[in-house]
Amino acid sequence: MEKIFNKKIKEIMTKDIIYSSPDEGVIKAFEILLKHKISCLPIVDADKKIMGIITTTDIGYNLIIDKYTIDTKVSDVMTKKVISVNPENTILDAINKMDEFGYSKEIINQLPVVEEDNKLVGIISDGDIIRVLSKSLKK
Repeated sequence: MEKIFNKKIKEIMTKDIIYSSPDEGVIKAFEILLKHKISCLPIVDADKKIMGIITTTDIGYNLIIDKYTIDTKVSDVMTKKVISVNPENTILDAINKMDEFGYSKEIINQLPVVEEDNKLVGIISDGDIIRVLSKSLKK
């Protein structure tokens, strides 16, 4: 089991990332999240450097209570303090961050994977980790 936890994030991360620019409208961003059945959307600049992140839960809740207008931009509502990992980190590093930086009793479900220059190169989710664990238990 220790071998699994020491596996590099780059070996299991999703590399085909769906992301948004900070100028995207919140309603359009919510549509992107729902269309692709994903729960978070990294926000990047023109060089793909991470600037923030938004989640389906955050946007959906605020849309329901009419907190946003048609003109609300992603940059107005994104979380700017993004917890991320490096492709060379291990699965255990990701698990620890997901636990440590979650709010209250929650965990973070996805972590953007960034290179040293803060450029987005992937995303790792709790589902990615569970899939690796499940496959290793079947062997």
